[in-house]
Amino acid sequence: MENVTLSAIDIAIILVYIIGIIWYGISKGKQQSSEDYFLAGRDMTWPIVGVSLFAANIGSNTLIGLSSDAYQTNTAVYNYEWMAAVVLVFFAIFFLPFYLKSKVYTMPEFLERRYDTRSRYYFSFITIIGNVIIDTASGLYAGNLILKIIFPDIPSTYIILGLSLAAAAYTIPGGLSSVVHTEVIQAVLLILGSVILTFFCFDQVGGWSGFMAGLEQLNGSGYIEKPADEVFSMAGPIDDDYMPWTGLLFGVPLLGFYFWANNQFMVQRVLSAKDLNHGRWGALFAGLMKVPVIFFMIIPGVMAIVLFSELDISGLNYYITNEAGQQVICTNLNDCPNMTYPVLIYKLLPTGILGLVIAGLLAAMSSSISATLNSASTLITMDFISKINKDISSKGLVRVGQIATVVLVLLAAFWTQYIEQISDSLWEYLQLVLGFIAPPVVAVFLVGLFWKRGNGSGAIASLLGGLVISAFFIISSIYEISPYINSIHFLHKAPLLMLSCMIIHVVVSLMTAPPAAEKTESLTWHIGIFREETAELSGLPWYKNYRILAVFLLAITAVVVGMFW
Repeated sequence: MENVTLSAIDIAIILVYIIGIIWYGISKGKQQSSEDYFLAGRDMTWPIVGVSLFAANIGSNTLIGLSSDAYQTNTAVYNYEWMAAVVLVFFAIFFLPFYLKSKVYTMPEFLERRYDTRSRYYFSFITIIGNVIIDTASGLYAGNLILKIIFPDIPSTYIILGLSLAAAAYTIPGGLSSVVHTEVIQAVLLILGSVILTFFCFDQVGGWSGFMAGLEQLNGSGYIEKPADEVFSMAGPIDDDYMPWTGLLFGVPLLGFYFWANNQFMVQRVLSAKDLNHGRWGALFAGLMKVPVIFFMIIPGVMAIVLFSELDISGLNYYITNEAGQQVICTNLNDCPNMTYPVLIYKLLPTGILGLVIAGLLAAMSSSISATLNSASTLITMDFISKINKDISSKGLVRVGQIATVVLVLLAAFWTQYIEQISDSLWEYLQLVLGFIAPPVVAVFLVGLFWKRGNGSGAIASLLGGLVISAFFIISSIYEISPYINSIHFLHKAPLLMLSCMIIHVVVSLMTAPPAAEKTESLTWHIGIFREETAELSGLPWYKNYRILAVFLLAITAVVVGMFW
């Protein structure tokens, strides 16, 4: 594949977008108080909440990760997408009411109210680290992949710093209000670009019949191992390398639960909702938007197998590290599947539309980065600075949050260089790191919400115990301490780790004093809450009853997943 150059039209579209979105973000900013800056004044309506959730989730790292795994015929990656709908239903029913009624700024703050300060500080620190090395760094890495092809002579360091400054330009002055309003624009552009790309993919491959025939031909030649009708298999046997059915049943929901129900940078959007109903409707709306992702984000990656399996991409000057530790130019998509999405857009899209789609990718990147930057600065400010300096003013908190954002984006830019050293697949990197962070946190939240006897000592013991076990798993994989443990799939390790943490939580809680009544009466779920809510919902029309909407969402999800099962 020859070197890529953009036309003047494409460059103009990209520049207009960047300048326009920064201006729009700053104009929508709120910083009169800490509540304005960190939670957008708590007056967001459900469409903005839902679209913001979707846009923050579907960043450029997700687009590149989904296409990469799809190219490797790992279309079961879709399980992470549709499972979001199921998780968000559970979140809307059980967790969201407690989050909004408690008027917290952060998820660690909620843990403090349910347990004590030890859990708050630990979880806040872990979340900040996760925001930097998982979300922000991977977003910058993905953006660099796209732009490095166009500007091969510019060092990646400069590209990443430029992307960082663009994303932070409106996040720093405007806070969450700037973030969520720009995400609405970015989500529309992202979906539009993905749908356009899918159309061109179908056109080039000869429609669905031509696509399937191409897969059969590649299977017959031995290029791919799976027959065409098995490429879209959603799960494999228990020893499957990618998606064992047990991992789908226990591991994927766990990772999804952490991401959607406990992760500050996602939940913060729902905390900005004007009331509980808008928060619930927004969460369900986000789940609905996740369902069709297979059609316009995953299927194009599979089509790239038929279209570009023999394409020489050495002209793109994309370097990878070989087994000898040497930097060599990548010659085809088999060696570097992370380049699948960039190759699709640069090979298939005409002038003008290419600029629009690249702008959409930059939109996706800035959405996820601005989301994580704002949430991490919220954690630093509200969970640490406000505790250290109790006399700091509301505007002082805003200023600290802005400074924290600058520091965090620089740290994330620095970390991007280590992503490929950890994993060849961007998606695998995301899920692998998440698999060690999520289980202890999910265990603490679940036990705390559904068991009144769980106390602060049990919670911190569970979190620290999970840290020790996770560290052992990582050290074992690096130094090959235990081949048996290393052979366990990470989607199996995650639920086993969560179960271990829950056992530690229960045992330590039973060995120590029970929590104070005020920590459990209003922050644990019981059947009486369900009955009270039923009475409240009885007066609403069906289209405002979130339970009915949740049933519709689950039914739609089941139909779409059933099409590919």
